[in-house]
Parts: sequence; structure tokens; C-alpha cells
Amino acid sequence: MKKMMILGAGIYQVPLIKKAREMGLYTIVVSIPGKYPGFALADKIYHMDTRDLQGILRAAETEKIQGICTAGTDVAVAAIGYVCGQLGLSGISPQAAETVTDKWKMKQAFAAGGAATAAFRPVFSEEEAEAAAAGLGYPVCVKAVDKSGSRGVRKAGDPEELRNAYREARDVSDRDYVLVEEYIQAHEIGVDGFIQGGKPVLLVPHDKDMYRVGGVSIPGGHRFPFVCSEELSEEIRRQITLAAAAAGLDNCPFNADVFVRDGRVWVIEIGGRSGATCIPELLSIYCGFSYYEKMLRAALGEPVQFQVRGKRACMARLLFSETGGLLERLDEACLAELNREDIQWQLDYAPGEKLPAAKNGTDRIGHLIMRTGDEREFQKYYERLRAALKIQKEL
Repeated sequence: MKKMMILGAGIYQVPLIKKAREMGLYTIVVSIPGKYPGFALADKIYHMDTRDLQGILRAAETEKIQGICTAGTDVAVAAIGYVCGQLGLSGISPQAAETVTDKWKMKQAFAAGGAATAAFRPVFSEEEAEAAAAGLGYPVCVKAVDKSGSRGVRKAGDPEELRNAYREARDVSDRDYVLVEEYIQAHEIGVDGFIQGGKPVLLVPHDKDMYRVGGVSIPGGHRFPFVCSEELSEEIRRQITLAAAAAGLDNCPFNADVFVRDGRVWVIEIGGRSGATCIPELLSIYCGFSYYEKMLRAALGEPVQFQVRGKRACMARLLFSETGGLLERLDEACLAELNREDIQWQLDYAPGEKLPAAKNGTDRIGHLIMRTGDEREFQKYYERLRAALKIQKEL
């Protein structure tokens, strides 16, 4: 039986673990201790920080794994690159993993490789942040360089907002610098796919839904496909190809944040892993194959083809609670309406559990996925799911 090490045991890794087990793989799940649902599915567990490169390498050597993988998180990418490099496994290289998990290094690579991106400045103090914002021109975006899910990311329109944004980014970051970035007024989309031979062999742009809370925009959902002209589609492909090559990505999934306006394209960020926010599920529906299975087979070094079959419209959206509170009960009548073949829904909390107030993408409380291109139909069932949650708000 082949052994697959999966980094992370959270909500976004659970479908990957399930698919690995369906494929007959022995699953070794690595995560810090906690109430993570993936632990119950694992054949073997290592309680370990997924940033512990040496510890994960020792575990991988002990277990004699054939592959290592994750889904939906940047935190584990550095360890995947390190283990792949040390053991000669199929996957992202150590150098590429280091580049795409530090936004400053990523931006430097984009600039050197000719990929269009927002202007940027690394800063080590509030004073440097103010000088960078003055040079770039307000508004700007301030970003923690080593976090995902909109953690430590905030728009600043004046010096006071800038100082607050700088402190917030520094508080959540493990680095001693943050990024101040040009704010581009444009339409934000996502682009996901897979890199083989240094080029995207699967590239699927899609529309994003953003959830705004406390002045922060959180990725809240996605709609497939993104409809655009052939010229814009080709420019998206060209820029993603440049960005992936600049970052050194190869034999790995990718997830990119992209801005488009008047035929122009800017690659804001690119990651060497699959997207979160139900993107692998949507890719599976849209493309007509299991994206999780493709990722796992690629991680095992097996030949993988990404032939798209059908291009079925679909969309997904996360559930958040602005105020948090206690989930008292669920309305079963509302939930019964969601039990249709073309709907997948999930709640991350059970009655009696406390819900988090939304601050970033990790504060999701559930999701709805639907095979449809009709936004009004989707919204109807999304409201049914929201209505099923009877929440006692905190005073």
C-alpha cells in the first residue's frame, strides 16, 4: 500500500484525506493537536507543526512515504517543498515553495520575470510604511507577507489607517517586515489549475465573491466560469504563465489572485497549492474529474492528464457570522430543502457550539456548493442554509 503524507487536518484537508483513502492509500496526517476533523480519518497521525521542516522530514523518512500533499493552505507548502527536495518526491521545489510563501520574494520574482503585478515596497517600521504609502500614493494595501485567507491584509486610505494596518500585519506575521502595495481599482478574479513542465496544463479563471467585514474583504465564494473575451482569456494565460515561471512553480497545483481591467491583467499573488473556499470541489464539477485525485496522483509521481469534460457551470459560497454566538439548533425543514442532487452543503459547527465572529477566511461556519449558473437560484438555497442556523448572539 502506498503511503501519502497529508499536511493539515482541517476542513480544507478533509476531502483530500477522504479521496486518498478511497484510492487505497495509507494516509499519514500531520497537524498540531486540536479539534481537527481530519484526525478521525487518518491511518496514522503525527502531532506536529506543519512548519517544522526537519520534524516532517524525519517522519517522512521513517514512514517511507511515496507522496506528500496538502490543500487550501499556504502554511504547509514550505514543508512540502523541503521534503520533495530532500527525498526526490514529485511536487513543488524548495526554492519555489520559499518564493510563493513570502509575498515580498514573490513580488521580486514577478518583477524579474516580467509578470505584471501591483507596485510594492517592503517595510520594516511604521515610518518606512508611511514613506512607502506616500511614494505609491493612497490608497494602498498593507499585507503580512506570510499569511493567507486575508489575515493581516487591509486597505489604508490615509496615514492613520496605514499605521493601524501595519500593526495588524506585524502582529499576525512571523516576519519582521510587511508589504505595502499599490491599490489597483479593478475586477478581482481567481485563477486555478496545475503546472507541469513549467507551464499551466490546466488553467481555469473564475469569478470571486468577496465578503466584507470590519473594512476587510474576505474571499467568500467563487463562480465558474469567468466569461470574457478571447483576447482577455489569452492575456490571463500569458500572465499566469509568466508568474508561474518567475516563481519556479512546477508539478504542482496553483492558485492565483488576479485583477483585470480594460483588457489589462495583474497577477497579485500565486500559490503553489490548491485554492481554498471550495475551489477543488468547483474545479471537479466544472472539469468533470476529481481534482483531489489528480493532485494525489501527481504527488505520487504518476502521469496525470487534465482533460476537461463538459465545463459545467457551478458556484459556491461560505457562511460567516458577523457577530458570532451560540448555535442553539438547526431548522431541519430548511435543511431538507437542500438535499438535492446538485447541491452540496456543509456546516462546520454543531448545535451547542460557539460560532466565531468573522474576521478572516478561517472563521467560516459552513458552505454551499451548487451545480448551476443561475445566481438567483443559488441565492435562494444559500438563504435556506443561513435560515437553518438558529444563533443566540452574544451580548
